[in-house]
Amino acid sequence: MTARILVLNGPNLATLGLREQTVYGSATLADVEAAVRARASELRLEVRFEQSNHEGALIDVLEEERTRAVGCIINPGGLSHTSVALADALRAFGHPVIEVHLSNILAREQFRRTSLTAAAAAGVITGLRGDGYVLAVDALARMLDAVQDRQQR
Repeated sequence: MTARILVLNGPNLATLGLREQTVYGSATLADVEAAVRARASELRLEVRFEQSNHEGALIDVLEEERTRAVGCIINPGGLSHTSVALADALRAFGHPVIEVHLSNILAREQFRRTSLTAAAAAGVITGLRGDGYVLAVDALARMLDAVQDRQQR
């Protein structure tokens, strides 16, 4: 059986490749998805890849996937700085979470340097553009392997 991971993308990420390329790069969300799916396939992971501009829709997907997915990669976009509800939903998800940001949020405006959702994540990858998602797939796969190893002991 193939393990399933969830990849969630928040507001404005559907416009990747079109907006602020000096900050976010030229890759589109479709490019990021293709890279994630390719790496996940190599690791025998199934992927559900979603994007929404709506906080509640992201929370709905997290709740739907609690019994299906074994981990989550999330780029909450601007919601990372404002959403207690999304942070709570990530905690309630009950599986490893890795937060990804295309830009280095620590080198940007002061308000972007705080991520409420990061506190619900096992780790955060920031500033590596689309490559951060692929690195997150690798990291999540290692986390899942470690959990499985502990369970088999």
